Amino acid sequence: MSDKNNGSHENLERGLEERHIQMIALGGAIGVGLFLGSATTIRMAGPAILLSYLAGGIILFIIMRALGEMAVEHPVAGSFSAYANEYMGPLAGYLTGWTYWLNWISCCMAEVTAIGIYVNFWFPSIPKWISALVTLVVMVCINLVAVKAFGECEFWFALIKVVAIIAMIIIGIVMIVTGIGNAGKPIGISNLWINGGVFPNGIKRTVSALALVTFAFFGTELIGITAGEAKNPEKTIPSAINKVFWRICIFYVGALTVIMCLYPWDKIGVIGSPFVLTFSKLGIKSAAGIINFVVLTAAFSGCNSGIYTTGRMVYNLSLQGSAPKVFGKVSKRHVPMNAILASSACMLIGVVLNYFLPGKVFLYLASIATFAGLFAWFMIVLVQIKFRKSLTSDQVKTLKFPMKMYPYTNYFALVYLVFVFFMMALNPDTLIAVIVGPIWLIGLTVCYYVFGLNKNNSSKEESNFKEGC
Repeated sequence: MSDKNNGSHENLERGLEERHIQMIALGGAIGVGLFLGSATTIRMAGPAILLSYLAGGIILFIIMRALGEMAVEHPVAGSFSAYANEYMGPLAGYLTGWTYWLNWISCCMAEVTAIGIYVNFWFPSIPKWISALVTLVVMVCINLVAVKAFGECEFWFALIKVVAIIAMIIIGIVMIVTGIGNAGKPIGISNLWINGGVFPNGIKRTVSALALVTFAFFGTELIGITAGEAKNPEKTIPSAINKVFWRICIFYVGALTVIMCLYPWDKIGVIGSPFVLTFSKLGIKSAAGIINFVVLTAAFSGCNSGIYTTGRMVYNLSLQGSAPKVFGKVSKRHVPMNAILASSACMLIGVVLNYFLPGKVFLYLASIATFAGLFAWFMIVLVQIKFRKSLTSDQVKTLKFPMKMYPYTNYFALVYLVFVFFMMALNPDTLIAVIVGPIWLIGLTVCYYVFGLNKNNSSKEESNFKEGC
């Protein structure tokens, strides 16, 4: 392959500062799932769900360290797709890139659809499709301005989520210790074990919950995508990744511990949102509106990140020779305008499809998104193994951000991801992802050979990827 086909000659601007990267990493780990989806996992495993989130956090940290080792050495926007292209071959890079692209396209379709629902909380007369369309247009414009505009938006979106969760944790601890909001009676922590014990539904349900817990963390790998536009990737990427596990402990384990202390685990989700109830206990009448605003900004963040990520992924695929050359061009502001507009147009199609066919179309897209997130993580770990094997012992010693306990942590993560895939196959709610996901990969592979992409890539000269980065 020639050096122009693998992301080594990217013309993007390094406009993301350390505070942007830190908040993007934090925002990726904290999504709508914590505010709206945590009740499902709690009902599934009870207080023992905290162990599931801890286990998932450890695996997430391992995967991010694997990604970080490569991202610091080769900070390109295509991230793990570019690495797969280089170290596992063009087909691997092609499959990884397009599958991850569809993951975010699907997620954005869901996010813009949800935005209409959140807006209707205050303005029920506004059609959902109008809110979705306006949001999409605004976010596209922000992404076309400059990468710094994207980073600034993500910074504030993530900050809103962080402030809301920290406020809930602090308020909850005050209630637990002092009894404020509970007629002056300290609530204590006995709710963690008095309603059937720590494992009320058995260890099996706790293990089964790992699949849902893993899905909640998808999006954190966005750290790797930002490496291509970070001002100082050697500093910012390791800093953001090293804090991932502790953020999971604080924002997931911490928040859910407080919630399950305040309310019996089997009542959570039945009597309303635990976040709304916590604020309401202090007499805050607008609690529901506050949480709706937080969730709305989380959806904005998801849409913003999706536009950014899909644009960069298609841009890098173009450089690899796995997408039309027109998507490899950048605007005067150093953003991949054509790739962004094309991806956003696909999201717009999703809005239209949601208007006419709200059922099965999105069921399949959501299934692909679920599979794609798992596939991306699997490829990150696998490619890092290939990357490390390509190095000499002297080169390994000079790595700026080496993977800890290689290769044992890699194998541990791979086994975990295979186990999650197996658990998805046993769950009727996620079985469709196990079926549709492989069909998608087969379809991509057929297109790869039918459209002659294999011939294009095989005719390229030897890559200068390492030097170009």
